[in-house]
Amino acid sequence: MKEKITRRSFLDKTSKGLVTAGMLPWFLKSNWERAMAPPLKDGSTLTSYYDHFGVSETLMRDVMSAGLSNGGDYCDVYFQHKISNYIGLEDKSVNRAYSRVDFGVGIRVLKGDQTGFSFTEELTPKAMKLAAKTAANIASSNQKIKAAPLKLHDHPEYYAIETPWEKVGIDEKIPYLQNINGKVFEKDPRIIKSNIWFIDESSYMLMANSEGRVVYDYQPMGMIYVTCIAEQEGKREQNSFNLSGRRGIEFFTPANVQRLADEAVSSTVALFDAVKPEAGEMEVVLAAGSSGILLHEAIGHGMEADFNRKDVSVFSDKINKPVAEKFVSIIDDGRNENIRGSINIDDEGNDSQETFLVENGILRSYLHDRISARHYNVKPTGSGRRQSFRHAPMPRMRNTFMSPGPHKKEEVIRSVKKGLYAETFTNGQVFIGAGDFTFYVKSGYLIEDGKLTKPVKDVNIIGNGPQVLKDIVMVADDMKMAEGGWTCGKNGQSVPVSMGLPTVKVSKITVGGVS
Repeated sequence: MKEKITRRSFLDKTSKGLVTAGMLPWFLKSNWERAMAPPLKDGSTLTSYYDHFGVSETLMRDVMSAGLSNGGDYCDVYFQHKISNYIGLEDKSVNRAYSRVDFGVGIRVLKGDQTGFSFTEELTPKAMKLAAKTAANIASSNQKIKAAPLKLHDHPEYYAIETPWEKVGIDEKIPYLQNINGKVFEKDPRIIKSNIWFIDESSYMLMANSEGRVVYDYQPMGMIYVTCIAEQEGKREQNSFNLSGRRGIEFFTPANVQRLADEAVSSTVALFDAVKPEAGEMEVVLAAGSSGILLHEAIGHGMEADFNRKDVSVFSDKINKPVAEKFVSIIDDGRNENIRGSINIDDEGNDSQETFLVENGILRSYLHDRISARHYNVKPTGSGRRQSFRHAPMPRMRNTFMSPGPHKKEEVIRSVKKGLYAETFTNGQVFIGAGDFTFYVKSGYLIEDGKLTKPVKDVNIIGNGPQVLKDIVMVADDMKMAEGGWTCGKNGQSVPVSMGLPTVKVSKITVGGVS
């Protein structure tokens, strides 16, 4: 059995591969050459992790002391080294490839609920202390807090992989694109074009704070994205399918390669027979899996604590109050193994955890970062996330899903006389405060007399997230997590997420179709 690559083994397993691959900035190579010794399990030395970024405990404490020099309450430093590779196939040829390396540190200072933040891509003592003093300007007090001695915080591992992406050469990835492309054109003669992307990422992070906690993590990500264009009698249709997760190349098995081609083609050609439903308010059944994007966007964002702390969200006065039927429970969890939105630790150094947002119909918690947890006098939920070292963390979702319910999928569909079965969504817009939303249904079916009939396309659904939550009248027992490469945007920051849903019946949503 192959050894799984985890945060404990990433240095000694990947150092040589990274240097020889020539993917590191020139100023990192000597640091990597010094970082060959594996870390001690008891955390008695952090030399290997510090050497990855060319820093020491003394230097990090000095930087945090500069951050606290104006009387700040708290300071943290967040180092990140991220390597992203992109390979694209178009017109049956692999003709696009590029890599991106991101490297730097973000320094945050807190004074009450106010944040001072600065970052630098130059990891010299002078540059880091200057950035720290810039962040320190948020405070102005004679009371000075000293940075505590650093101690390694150990944490669980939710996305061990067999082979780090740095050891997978472009020559190993190209055959995947060519194989999928061949299968796409073999699947249906109506396919006239395909675009395929192979994307992989490795992100290394080291974070320390003035309270003495230091954490590290190795975060892999892999994705293959397939888009097809088909033509029939002069009419063209387009659709796509992708698989993504915190996984290595071993995830893209022959079965998954075949599935990528099959799903992309079948979802595309199905649109030739699609119709538009009648417009109006009707029962809507949300399919298990990726239709959980509606849960994420129209409901989940309203449960992020910063929106509630600022009285923006409609849920700001709903803690411990009923918001849905008793068979509805909503969870945000960062611990799902190898799922795209999973994190071992959040970007504030807190352990990832399961957070019940709605439990048996009652709103139990918001998603908290350090600032909101202090405001509400609760513990952080492991939800402080940031796009990169250039950004300060804020409360964000990870993997948001609804628990299985008491019904069966067939029972849910049979209960609908006339309605819409929505499978996949795209191009949504949500107003967080009120929870109003508009989503474009990319694929689905009409429900007529309790049966799925004609496929639909070009359909908008319009509604209000909190109201939809109240109008959920049936929840099936077939909960499924989305498998695609979902990325959530908020306040100019993007982070990887996932979502999940059982088959769910909503008693009424406005559907935009044919008048």
